[in-house]
Amino acid sequence: MPLKRKNRGRSKGRGKKGRSGFVFCSNCGRRIPEDKAIKRVMWVPTVPAAVARELEKQGAFVPKKRVVKYYCVSCAVHFGVAKIRARDERKELPEEMLSKRYRF
Repeated sequence: MPLKRKNRGRSKGRGKKGRSGFVFCSNCGRRIPEDKAIKRVMWVPTVPAAVARELEKQGAFVPKKRVVKYYCVSCAVHFGVAKIRARDERKELPEEMLSKRYRF
């Protein structure tokens, strides 16, 4: 059976055994493995954005909290969180591996 991706779309690592935990997509609610999800960390002010801008103009400290969002692959591509890169922009592979992998 042909193998599309070397890591099968996961980032578990070669030495790690067993299953990884699950998380929910922040957009659609789909349950996906934690190592397959696209994770984005954002620092969001605890007050509304307009108020935060005014306070920062005056030189006040505006506390921010850490918000972690997980996206499934389809939502990440659809909303532009992750891009589909062209074949030549992807990880460089030796020429002999490319000839084995892509037979047209």
